[in-house]
Amino acid sequence: MLDHMTKDPQAPQLARLAALIADETRAACLLALLDGRAWTAGELARHAGVAASTLSEHLGKLVAGGLLTEERQGRHRYVRLADARVAHLVEDLAAQVAPDATPRPRNLRESSAGSAMARGRTCYDHLAGRLGIAVTDALTSRQLLRQDMGFALTDAGLAWFEATGISLDRKGRRPLARACLDWTERRPHLAGVAGAALCRHALAESWCVRIGSERAVKVTATGERALTDVLGIDAETLR
Repeated sequence: MLDHMTKDPQAPQLARLAALIADETRAACLLALLDGRAWTAGELARHAGVAASTLSEHLGKLVAGGLLTEERQGRHRYVRLADARVAHLVEDLAAQVAPDATPRPRNLRESSAGSAMARGRTCYDHLAGRLGIAVTDALTSRQLLRQDMGFALTDAGLAWFEATGISLDRKGRRPLARACLDWTERRPHLAGVAGAALCRHALAESWCVRIGSERAVKVTATGERALTDVLGIDAETLR
């Protein structure tokens, strides 16, 4: 029976992809780049705590494997995640790590940074953390978003985005709405075209602002009023 079985042709590719991520330094780089911005090789080397030459070798593998893209400006080499697909892969894998497997903060600074990330952050190009979940729950309770068979905007949801002044680019291949498993809340938040557009709007309108050098964002007083007005979110849940 086994003689007639053939190996799935995708198996070697999957193994190579898993091997790319299965390195602590490369994993640290991928997690850092979830902020959606381009980082220099030097910035990533300091973040990962390795020498620049070591980091350069790791980046070469990630670029060759299609997980990162790079561009050069003068003597600087910038890298970013290749696309939203890679971001979702990294976030989904991070969500599989058991909460008690995450090291405890070593000091008050680490504790504060971790709390800020859990409260609200960007996941590549959409909102995550308690903020992302609050927005997703509000959209769902108002029947603007369906979660019963995957994520999908309703007709009322499409109208809400238009009325709120958030344009949706529906020409590309990216899903309009997609569930992304939140690694701190262990529940899905809104990603896809709609999630990205909502995040851009929130930052552009100063509903929330980035804090620190990580992905953490903080809802402003303007944002509290706006999210209460347009989605009925209790301001206390945003703090």
